[in-house]
Amino acid sequence: MTDDEVKARLLEAAKLEVPFEGWSAATFSAAIRATGIDPALARAVFPRGGVDLALAFHEAGDREMLRRLEETDMSGMRFSDKVALAVRYRLEAAEDKELVRRAMTLFALPQYAVDGAQALWRTADRIWTALGDTSDDVNWYTKRATLSGVYGATVLYWLGDDSEGDARTWAFLDRRINDVMQVEKVKAQARDNRFVAGLMKGPLAFLGNIKPPRGPDPDMPGRWSRDG
Repeated sequence: MTDDEVKARLLEAAKLEVPFEGWSAATFSAAIRATGIDPALARAVFPRGGVDLALAFHEAGDREMLRRLEETDMSGMRFSDKVALAVRYRLEAAEDKELVRRAMTLFALPQYAVDGAQALWRTADRIWTALGDTSDDVNWYTKRATLSGVYGATVLYWLGDDSEGDARTWAFLDRRINDVMQVEKVKAQARDNRFVAGLMKGPLAFLGNIKPPRGPDPDMPGRWSRDG
């Protein structure tokens, strides 16, 4: 088996245990027993056991979201609706709220908080990239930070939503996206303001030198360029 096949089998087996044991060492051991995969091989692909299983679960959700976005014709949609659809696809890809709830409990622990933050950031980055974002300055960061906040808040709301078809969650998401779009309008108006334009050429000119990180899977921090 390839590493990806090993990961997929272990993850599927682990999902049955997570509602009872969380994304834990006990779940990892149970997945090994259920699949019959050699423990050394399992540890090679998931060195940290349950934590890496939880991250693999998150990655699988991102892949499913991207697959659905690629298959969806969004040519006639407003940009705000595209963002909302991407977030909705991402939540629907989670399959089971309890699996997500257990993952959030794990990543709330101080020793795993960075892993959780990085996973959230990557999801936001993948959404922006899939929707065609080409920003090459500080806006690259502000867009992803804002969407990370929207996504995180929506996940929390979704976990407690018992409405039919999660209708209240989608309404909550639309309100958050509208709030973000209003902020973007204000930013656009500010850029056209002579005073703000003067600041960007003077005291705040350094912001133009902040560039996104390079690579296929960018993460903070980025890079500093004197070409800006």
